[in-house]
Order: sequence, then C-alpha cells, then structure tokens
Amino acid sequence: MNIYIETYGCSANQNNGEIMAGLLSRAGHIIVNNENIADICILNSCIVKGPTLQKMLSRIKQLSRKKLIVAGCMPDVFSQSILKIAPKASLVGSHHVNEIVRAVKSLIERKQVSLIKEGDLLGNLGSIQKEERLCKPKNYKNKIIGITQISEGCLGDCSYCVVRLVKGHLHSYPAESIIKNIQNDLQSGCKEIWLTSQDCASYGLDNPNKKIFLPELLEKILSLKGKFIVRLGMSNPNHIISIADELIELYKHKKMFKFLHIPLQSGSNKILKLMNRKYNAEDFAKIIIKFRKEIPEITISTDIIAGFPTETDSDFNETLNLLNKTKPDIINISRYWPMPGTKAALMPQLEQKVVMKRTDELMNLHNQLTLSINKNFIGKELKVLVDENKEGLLVARDSAYRFVILKGDKSFLGKNINVKIISADAHHLIGELV
Repeated sequence: MNIYIETYGCSANQNNGEIMAGLLSRAGHIIVNNENIADICILNSCIVKGPTLQKMLSRIKQLSRKKLIVAGCMPDVFSQSILKIAPKASLVGSHHVNEIVRAVKSLIERKQVSLIKEGDLLGNLGSIQKEERLCKPKNYKNKIIGITQISEGCLGDCSYCVVRLVKGHLHSYPAESIIKNIQNDLQSGCKEIWLTSQDCASYGLDNPNKKIFLPELLEKILSLKGKFIVRLGMSNPNHIISIADELIELYKHKKMFKFLHIPLQSGSNKILKLMNRKYNAEDFAKIIIKFRKEIPEITISTDIIAGFPTETDSDFNETLNLLNKTKPDIINISRYWPMPGTKAALMPQLEQKVVMKRTDELMNLHNQLTLSINKNFIGKELKVLVDENKEGLLVARDSAYRFVILKGDKSFLGKNINVKIISADAHHLIGELV
C-alpha cells in the first residue's frame, strides 16, 4: 500500500515517525510524500499546546476522506474527539508505535483498531505499558541526524502539562540498547546524534540502584569511535543542578554540541510553585552562570510560558528581569493555553488580551536579545557541520549549535566546512564559504 505519514511535535515524536515508516517499509509498504496518492494516511499527532491540538483536529477532518490512522499522543487522551470527527479512524497511541504494521494490516482488512493507553488518565500513570523503541528499522527524515530516545515519561507533575498524562512516569531505557541504537545510526551515515526524552537530565533516576545516570551515559556515548557530534535534549533545572559539574566537563568534549536546553517557564517563584516546577528562579540563574563561566561560547536555549493563570504584572516583570539578566541565546515562547485534564485549567484564567500582550512583549525581548548576540558573530569565521539542504540553501550548525545558513548544493551535506558570517538576524546567522 502507498502510505503517507505526517508527523508533528518533539524530536521523540519525529523519531517515532521514522520508526513507523521503517517498520512499514520492511513490511513491504511504500512510504509516499503526498497524501493525494496515499491509500492510507497516518497522522502522527502532538498535543503539547492548545493551538497544536486545534491543528490536529483540523488535519484529522481533512485526512478522514482517506483510510486514516491517528497515532502519537492525541489518541491516548482525546480518542473521543478524534472519533467524533473521523468515526472510521484507527487509533495507535504513543505506547504502541511498534504495532503500526498490525494496525495497517487491520485497516486493509477493513477492521478498525484502537491501540491506546488503558485506564484512568489521572490514576493509572504507573501502569502504562513501557514500549522500547530502540534498534528498530528507521526511514530517516534527515540522513545526517540520528535521534535516540533515552527514556520515556518524566518525574514531574507540572500543573499545565497534558503530555505527562500520556507518557506516564519515567522509564529509562537500558544504556546498552541506547549505545547500540547510536551505533546503528552512525553506521547509517549519521553525523549528528540527538539524545531526546521528556527530561534528559532525569535519566536513570527511576532506578538509582543501577548507578547509570546521564553523565555516565554521555561518557559511554562520547567514547564511541567515529566522527559525530552529540546534541543533548531538554533537561530540567532541578535535575541539572545536582550534576552540573559533571555535565560541564563532558560538554568540553569535542563531540558535544555546546548547547544547553534548560526550560525556565517563569521567572517568578510564586508562579513556578503554582506550575509545580521543582526549582526556583535562582537555581536557573546559578546553572547558567556556572555553564557560561566554564564554556563561554555555549548556546543557552530556554522555554517561557506567557500568561499562566494568576500571573500578575509583577510576576511577569520578574520573568523579563531574569531573561535580561541571563540573556539566553534562544527563547521558545508559548502562550498559555488551558489543556483538558490539567490542574492549571481549573485555576482562574487571565484575559486573552493580557496573555497576548505578554506574549508580544516576550517576543520583542527575545528579538532584541538574540539579535544583539548574533550581531557579535558578523565578520567571524566558524567551522560548521552542514545538516540540511533547503530550497538551494544549506542549513549548518557550529560547535555551539548556532543556526547558520549559506548558499550551496547538496554535495556539502554531512561535511564540516569553514564559513565567514556576513550577516545576522534574530533567528540565524548568514554565512559564505571561506
């Protein structure tokens, strides 16, 4: 069958899409890039934000004219919403990726399937089936990038997060399987290794007796032979702070991108407590100062939620002040959106005009900070790894994972080249070959 897969969301979900495509290809199906020529469409969904959820509902309606499988996080918490729009759709939740071939076979035989998380959303998180998705066949979306999931779920209980209702408690994958998965990616020609999970810094904390935590895992990965570079995914401050010294030493390794994704969410300790985040604003600042002292060139990426329930002007100003103090290189801004099943959805909500105003202020600050940082690179020479070719432009990353674009053809893919930065904006650097 011709099968079209459309994937949204985080790098873990992107990897799940690659695995589904790999399993289906091995089973003899043909993966196509156009929904119009597909016999079956698979929507690999994301529900992390309200606007994303609305986008999913819209795409389900559009794709329901075909035989449709809705996969990813959405079926596990919004199955009834899906079936209301597409009554004949099959459901494959985020814990059943390895069963995609069976789901397709059933759909061919005109049998509707529902492979979703069992039990009460709020009461049965610990009983979720743990499906390991390492060392599976993959159709790489980008042959330069190999994504490895190191764990599933998290140790958090954030009041605004619907994803934790899907993913459940932390389950760290065996280090041996992670290493083997990375070796497979390297043998396939990958040059960038992305480590991903809901919180990379919590790796191993679900089973402390094993004594393999994130620093030990990274040490094993960095000792592998071959020319590659590792990008560590999002890591929460409360788990980074206890291993910061060890991480800093590992970040000095030539095979580590000097890139730290550490979400703040709010600069107000009052709001952080209401969010049920397990750190304070001072912890965040201490971590940034410590990393920058030892690795001055490091790129700091953070996340902010604008307009969380009960956030006052004073709370919001604390966020602005902390961002001005720490000056992250990248600020990912999310407008707060009450998600069904979350505690924050039951709190007193702010007016939308207030939320939008604060979102705009954050965007303006982000553009000011990042433009100021990026302008410092104009005239400098950087060594970059070319990892993508988009419409005649090369997308490359330097050792600190800075986003550099330049003219060139696909012959440069996967190569390390020297570029001179000739211009910059708030989102990327513009270079030319030296």
